[in-house]
Amino acid sequence: MRKRSKKMTKVTIIGATGSLGRVLTQTLLNETKSDLTLFSRSIQENPHPRITTVAASVFDREKLERAVQDADLVFVALSGELPAMAQIITDTMQTVGSKRIVFIASYGIYGELPGQNGHVQGILRPYRQAADIVENSDLDYTILRPGWFDNRQDRQYRLVPKGDIIYGNDISRQAIAQVVKEMVETPGLYVKENLGIIR
Repeated sequence: MRKRSKKMTKVTIIGATGSLGRVLTQTLLNETKSDLTLFSRSIQENPHPRITTVAASVFDREKLERAVQDADLVFVALSGELPAMAQIITDTMQTVGSKRIVFIASYGIYGELPGQNGHVQGILRPYRQAADIVENSDLDYTILRPGWFDNRQDRQYRLVPKGDIIYGNDISRQAIAQVVKEMVETPGLYVKENLGIIR
């Protein structure tokens, strides 16, 4: 990996080829001076001077360590074996000394939607387990629990603290990227918070 200026924030995007990862990449390239490490099994090399790519599974510990080393913020938006993925990512970050993580879960994982009455659907349980792993780590985490993603260009959002009922259903990918950009630009923003995010 090439050397980078210490003056610029270093952001690692795990799940960089997913829909959220792609939107966040463009937002940070266009609107910040951050250097980006894009991590995904299917990532292609990118000639952009502020981008480093790492093509690997999160279960490749050596490459994951390289990707999160010295990161000022690690953004995670994945699907699949979420609890195992959350565990290896948090363990690896703690090993290399990277502290700041923004982890995408899902709304509904605490039974906090109207009509759920505390019941969590089976499909959401891995998101809940992964969120628990991140919360119980020593990392400076922010867990975002978005509603249904859409491709609208608006950046309107509401943040709902853990424990509150969420009234609303959708959120644009652009809005999620906006919130993450704000965290990149403002160290300490939403640290140790678990937030629903909807339009």
